[in-house]
Amino acid sequence: MTALTASQARRRFLVLLALRWFPVGLMIPVAVLLPLDRGLTLAQYGSAAALQGITVLLLELPTGGLSDAIGRRPVLLLAGVIELVALSLLTFADTVLLFVIFFLLQGVFRALDSGPLEAWYVDRALAADEHADIETGLSRSGVVLGVAIAAGALATGGIVALDPSGAIPALSLPVYLALILQMVSLVAVAVLMTEQRAGRGVAALADSVRGVPAAIGGALGLLRRSRIIVALVAVEIFWGFGMVGFESLTPVRLAEVVGDAGRASALMGPVGSLAWLSSALGAALIPLLTRRIGAPWTGFTLRILQGVTAVGLALFAGPAGIIASYLICYTVHGAASPVHNALLHRQVEGPYRASLLSLNSMVAQPAGALGLVALTAIASAASLQVSLLVAAAVLAVAAPLYLVARGAGAARPAPASALAPTTP
Repeated sequence: MTALTASQARRRFLVLLALRWFPVGLMIPVAVLLPLDRGLTLAQYGSAAALQGITVLLLELPTGGLSDAIGRRPVLLLAGVIELVALSLLTFADTVLLFVIFFLLQGVFRALDSGPLEAWYVDRALAADEHADIETGLSRSGVVLGVAIAAGALATGGIVALDPSGAIPALSLPVYLALILQMVSLVAVAVLMTEQRAGRGVAALADSVRGVPAAIGGALGLLRRSRIIVALVAVEIFWGFGMVGFESLTPVRLAEVVGDAGRASALMGPVGSLAWLSSALGAALIPLLTRRIGAPWTGFTLRILQGVTAVGLALFAGPAGIIASYLICYTVHGAASPVHNALLHRQVEGPYRASLLSLNSMVAQPAGALGLVALTAIASAASLQVSLLVAAAVLAVAAPLYLVARGAGAARPAPASALAPTTP
């Protein structure tokens, strides 16, 4: 197998990332409308969709361990096949049971898909050059992700509006297009994602699978041994909680200000696409700040700034101010993700990288669920503005945790041998 340079690994990573997220953008505008159009009630949709998050929560860490044990490429290929099955089911699903199966499959796909591609890129880049600038690669990945989702969402808006096929309902057309693109993505992973593996065949696979508990234990061992990792994972918990404020409550706040839910919904369509483009812009610009003040201080600054934008969502009295705060909030959101992930990557060598990413991602699930329950309860008991102010405070209070990663120790990953789980 020909070794990749760090720049070649980055290019392949970004291509695969675009193919991964463009179909997501296609599905976002019809994700709720399609089940309702096929006869489900909103409550039935919500109950079915909740299974996806529960499945991700349960499988996030085991699938991260699987990626570390058997390789990034096999796990992503498996994820792609499961997504093909899920999207194929969605082309005709019209009962609660079929949608329950679809969301369970989506949960398995998202758990398998969470981490391996990014871990593969960092592994290959650092293997080619131990001083490789992975921060720039992760920043560009944020740009690609935001643009891909925004482009997909805009494409679906045009497809549904034009309704070019009389044979297929307009809301179903994006599903068929996403299915085709998922096939392309699967082929691209098979071709572009080269990976060295010590052995192949059934025996090698069995040995690798037996290594999954060790990979999970390695990630948990890292959490026990590294105060920097503890701090970064804690940031993710606060982030997951506070994110509910600007992700879920902004449309409600906008409807409150304009006085009409239909008008607010019409505004949120193009504003949502602009938000993802703003996220891409933030990811593109963040290396300038990181190089000037360093990643820990950049993370600190961004958490404070995101809290300030959430305050704007609460206090501005007109739609223009709320929309501006929302777009700035997403710009900061897009900038913060590559900074946070780069700090994580700098704390660990290859063997447990995907498990660590899965652990970081996993804690956001219960934090987001708690945020949804708590912030909506506060909105009902007090007001939506108070709820958004609480979200702002939670986002900002995480800022000092980034400063734990200051100093020379922040850039030195713990050796793999130090992370291995101890045996009794």
